[in-house]
Amino acid sequence: MAIEKTQRRLRIRRGIRKKIIGTAEKPRLSVYKSNKAIYVQVIDDLNGHTLAAFDSRQAGIKGNVTIEGSKKVGVKLAEVAKASGISVVVFDRGGYKYHGQVKALAEGAREGGLEF
Repeated sequence: MAIEKTQRRLRIRRGIRKKIIGTAEKPRLSVYKSNKAIYVQVIDDLNGHTLAAFDSRQAGIKGNVTIEGSKKVGVKLAEVAKASGISVVVFDRGGYKYHGQVKALAEGAREGGLEF
């Protein structure tokens, strides 16, 4: 029986999360995409705290998110993270391929000043 797309992504996500852990010094940048929006959080896994968060709705993007919109979200997240004193993160692609929106978001975050 074929595995559904979402279940396959969740299985990949669990494998990624076994290897990637965010700390207070180097938090995890986590990505989630829905059909209409893209969400990003900077998380300290050891303490269970979200240190910074941003999404496409806060960026003022109406309708479906494009690659340009994802890049804009990455830049804005970097600004929010910098304001919180975060400059180095570990990237968690959330089980999505590093392609398209996820890649654009990562490039935008790098342009905004985050290192990973």
